[in-house]
Amino acid sequence: MTSFRVTLRCLFSVLAAMVTIDAGAAELAFPPKLPGGRTVVTDKSPKFLKPVSDLHAGVEIARTPPAIDFLYYPEQTYPGHPWSVWGDSLAVGGKYYSAIGDHTAPQGNAFLYEYDPDKKTLRTLVDVKKLLGLPAGHYVPGKIHSRIDMGSDGWLYFATHRGSTRVTIDKYHYKGDWIVRHHPKTGKTEIVAQGPVPKHCIPTSVLDPDRLIFYGGTAAGNRQDPVQFFAYDIRKRKVLHTAENGPYRYMIFARSTGRVYYVAEDGGPLMRYDPSEGKPPTQIPGKIGLRSATQETADGYVYTVSTRGDATLWRFNTKTEKIDRIGNAAVGSQTYVTSLDVDPTGRYLYYVCGAHGGGQQDGTPIVQFDVKTGKKKVIAFLHPFYKQKYGYVPLGTFGSAISEKGDKLYITWNGNRGGADGQGRLRFDTCALTVIHIPESERRP
Repeated sequence: MTSFRVTLRCLFSVLAAMVTIDAGAAELAFPPKLPGGRTVVTDKSPKFLKPVSDLHAGVEIARTPPAIDFLYYPEQTYPGHPWSVWGDSLAVGGKYYSAIGDHTAPQGNAFLYEYDPDKKTLRTLVDVKKLLGLPAGHYVPGKIHSRIDMGSDGWLYFATHRGSTRVTIDKYHYKGDWIVRHHPKTGKTEIVAQGPVPKHCIPTSVLDPDRLIFYGGTAAGNRQDPVQFFAYDIRKRKVLHTAENGPYRYMIFARSTGRVYYVAEDGGPLMRYDPSEGKPPTQIPGKIGLRSATQETADGYVYTVSTRGDATLWRFNTKTEKIDRIGNAAVGSQTYVTSLDVDPTGRYLYYVCGAHGGGQQDGTPIVQFDVKTGKKKVIAFLHPFYKQKYGYVPLGTFGSAISEKGDKLYITWNGNRGGADGQGRLRFDTCALTVIHIPESERRP
């Protein structure tokens, strides 16, 4: 039943995001361009602090507007189905790593990028189709739905995912999706494994950077098998364990212990995998919402958020495994959060509500949550500013990251340039990046 519900959620997500290429869409120019041929624009405006709708009681608004860099992702040279971001991002070594894809199937395109905040440039690191080099008619993934993580070996790790639920079949020579790694310094890209769980896609992952174990949650190619958890040893190139009823979208990783935790659905049995035990995952006491999670803080906490319609924020103690509710992420009508980041001090969470679209209904607010006081503060409202000035509506995100200094929030957007469709809805059509420079005054208690 859990697998069936997860499959339905995936199908509904695909249907909700798909773009019909009608006459209006065909007129949308690709690649997207900024005025004057610029590749990046920077704005700082009091309009960033003006709400467009009522907010929940107690929600604060920042006093100082941030400076925000805005730019479009390269490779978007044709209409996707749609161009979209589905995997969580990473900020490390002074750079930001993210991925987008065209959601096309059975042969799609997906790309990994590096953003340099000093040069304000996006660089394409990995073209998945070119890397795989498969013959015509073979399945090629149109999405990177996993996290992007960096190992202690200096390699970036991620996994691929289907662009459609109908193409992961024998007709398209489907054997399973890929774990891939890229070394930013050398420029080398390698396939780590294909189909660690045969004929399964890999929409969920987290890397243990020290032990170099890649953890994944799968989606069956035939849409009948249950979601699988797997642990893959990168050094030995072997699967350590698999287990049914795996993580439906995210995992808690405790770097201090090496343990991984997951649920098959929000509030479902909490499972723990400890690589030091050499045993399959075991159930432990506790219930938690886990649509997204932060990295572990210096004081031993991981913060998580429940799925759409709930948005409860949780704190997980990696030493005692104690779980606490600490608040609710919503500031307006939107409740869906799929990327949750904690700053280096462990004090502030950052996120966007309306991950799968709808964020603009609340003004696309960028939210800071104080884990000590429970206060929520909007750092900036991005809508309608970007619509009015550049013709772009940031609708939601599945990928964001906070800089190592806590002064910049990177967000990769599912957005719209083409306007409403025939039913008055804004569909994804273009991915963009914003770099929000959080004023120091808004990062002080």
